[in-house]
Amino acid sequence: MEEFFANISRYPRYFISFTLGILLTFFSPLLPMFKRPTTAIAAIALLVSGFILLSFTLRAMLGLEAV
Repeated sequence: MEEFFANISRYPRYFISFTLGILLTFFSPLLPMFKRPTTAIAAIALLVSGFILLSFTLRAMLGLEAV
C-alpha cells in the first residue's frame, strides 16, 4: 500500500513538469519578439485581444450576462 501512495504522490510533480515543458516550448520562439519595443507592443496587444475574444465567446456560449 505504501508503494501505491508513493506512486500517486509522483503524479502532481509529473503534471507540473509536463505543463512547464509545454509552456516553455510554446513561448521560447516568441521571446525574441519582446526584444524590440514595436513587436513587444504588438504581441501584448495580440495576447490581450485574444483573451478578450475568448472571454466574449465563452460568455455568449454559456449565456452569461455582461457585468
